[in-house]
Amino acid sequence: MNLTPKQLRILKLIRDSRVRHGYSPTMQELADHLGVSKVTVFEHVEALIKKGALVREANKARSLSIADGISLPDEEQALSFPLVGKIAAGYPIEKYEDADTLDLTQVFGPRIGQANASFALRVDGDSMRDEGILDGDYVIIERRDTARNGERVVALLPNGETTLKTFYREQDQIRLQPANPAFDPIIVKDCKIQGVVIGVFRRYD
Repeated sequence: MNLTPKQLRILKLIRDSRVRHGYSPTMQELADHLGVSKVTVFEHVEALIKKGALVREANKARSLSIADGISLPDEEQALSFPLVGKIAAGYPIEKYEDADTLDLTQVFGPRIGQANASFALRVDGDSMRDEGILDGDYVIIERRDTARNGERVVALLPNGETTLKTFYREQDQIRLQPANPAFDPIIVKDCKIQGVVIGVFRRYD
């Protein structure tokens, strides 16, 4: 897909906002990030929708999302993933705003195998300890908005906090189950799934 540098930047901003907050930025927020007018951003967004890279829900604010099957360049490098923040594996914490890149060739060396994933998060806490996900580990997340029971998910809670837990839908509620008896399950009526864990990496010094 032939995209301009600004269009790629818009896609990255939308992806990262949806991961951190569960919704896309406004046109004005995109314009402020890019240092251009809102009209220019609107033109780029319309072009991205026509190219099939973006999807927008009708009559709904902050509803832009990356189209299925679209990967950004920083998701396609075999050993480098966009590192979009920390994830609470203890009690929920406020979302981490800084963005960086997790380059596995730097962290783990050149022998690590090829991987396909959407983004990486550094684990902060030990509530998933008994499933082998420890404080300071990196989890590789497949970008997805649905999950099956028993999958480890990045969940955006109704209060705006994010957490890493095992997902269970039970009748009229969702149980986000830790893997450490020192932590209680998080019970919510609903939450937004930001992605599913497909890999865990740990560096030993």
